[in-house]
Amino acid sequence: MLRVETLSKSYATPQGPATVLDGVSLEVGAGRTLALMGESGSGKSTLLHLVAGLDAPDEGRVFVGDAEMTGRDDAGRAALRRERVGLVFQQFNLVASLTVADNLAFQARLAGREDGVWTARLTERLGLAALTGRYPEQLSGGQQQRVAIGRALALRPALVLADEPTGALDETTAETVMTLMLELVAETGCALLMATHSARCAARLGERLVLRGGRVDAAAMRAAE
Repeated sequence: MLRVETLSKSYATPQGPATVLDGVSLEVGAGRTLALMGESGSGKSTLLHLVAGLDAPDEGRVFVGDAEMTGRDDAGRAALRRERVGLVFQQFNLVASLTVADNLAFQARLAGREDGVWTARLTERLGLAALTGRYPEQLSGGQQQRVAIGRALALRPALVLADEPTGALDETTAETVMTLMLELVAETGCALLMATHSARCAARLGERLVLRGGRVDAAAMRAAE
């Protein structure tokens, strides 16, 4: 469902180009989950941004299903992301002026694929049925993250990208949110690529990939197994 081929990305600095990713390749099949691990600055968030089409690589290719994300202009990448990719971030990124119900349906509506029955089922599964008329500021952090997960999955995406999705939550809430996300990902059959610092969270996913200095660290991956 996701294929990344020799992805590279550098940024200009006063000292010259700084390489963030250097020839990274990976695959995540439908219904599979992959934890992306590594220290801060190892390239995890940059890789997720490139896969999501939020930025363009210097070299390499990204495919979501049979569609190539790379090689498109900003509008083309946005269209593919809207149709096929669900995003879950650490800081939730909910629309403050929208209710829980409208936040949940937001991306699916943009893509013209709102399914009221599925969204209602998600709302119930995520424990949000009594909160649909509230606004994000009226929710706890854990509740906001559950809305963010529901918004990503309401689309029934081919791929979910999660960047430290439980990093802003306490341990108990993080465990609950992770369990819900993994159950719903399994139910929809989409692929999940999740960046995390937490070995505990990573251990709950089917596979792990470790980045170090912008490259895949095969030795660290073997040690993590």
